[in-house]
Amino acid sequence: MELTPLRYFRVIARTGHLTRAARTLGVSQSTLSAMLKKLEAEVGAPLLHRTAHGVELTEAGTLFMEHAESALRSADNAVSSVRQLLGLEIGSIRVGGGATVTTYILPRIVSAFRKAHPGVRFSVRELGSAAVANAVALGELDLGIVTLPLPPGSTDLIASRLATDELRLIVPPGHPMARQKSFRWAHLSAEPVIAFEAGSAVREIIDHASADAGVTLDVVMELRSIESIKQMVSASIGVGFVSRFALPDQTGLGCRDGRLTRELAIIRRSDRVPSPAVVTFEGMLRAREPG
Repeated sequence: MELTPLRYFRVIARTGHLTRAARTLGVSQSTLSAMLKKLEAEVGAPLLHRTAHGVELTEAGTLFMEHAESALRSADNAVSSVRQLLGLEIGSIRVGGGATVTTYILPRIVSAFRKAHPGVRFSVRELGSAAVANAVALGELDLGIVTLPLPPGSTDLIASRLATDELRLIVPPGHPMARQKSFRWAHLSAEPVIAFEAGSAVREIIDHASADAGVTLDVVMELRSIESIKQMVSASIGVGFVSRFALPDQTGLGCRDGRLTRELAIIRRSDRVPSPAVVTFEGMLRAREPG
């Protein structure tokens, strides 16, 4: 059943008069009468009594009006909710990324978004790139920020570049390399290394680069937290690699044997239309100040 006849019938019931209802609705009385006749045929019972002063609801009409009011309220609420969603008054965003992303990129953007749209709920998950890609593919996350390339078989995901990250070496205070601006892999052949956990995207970049240079790193500790790596290095337990986003003003040492870079990308499902909140948040991510 269409909603327009229900809205017309509600006006008839409230005014108690076909002529006044037609005037209120801006339609002809014949149009309103034809609609009412069709509605009564569809319901299978008379809905109005004709009286000398207008019309009154029959018992069936009273019952029908109760349910019609409920249906119209639900429809109006549905339209209102969609408009709120489009206006970013409500909604949700589920985003995932690795330690660098969740610690140094997302906080400022999420804060700015929430100030502008406080009604939108956020869920942020810290996971490795492969796990983020899998969660986006399964529909558990709306957006992911990962290190490229995507895992094999990620045909249902689309990726768009966000930033180029550089991994830089940090050393303890007073270390012989502390005043240098760069290093060579040969310098690390006898150094204890505080590394990210095996299997992570960052760890694979480090392991491949050192292996290509013919150096086997002495990994004495594996961690997931960037801040934990920085604290362990500060405590002179070893040297470590962290993202440039975790370091102020390009501190840390670059690699003279070839920069250690990775491409960060935003990923989402290719077969799903993102919500207005997700679209707006992704735009804010791209418009962030370079850093």
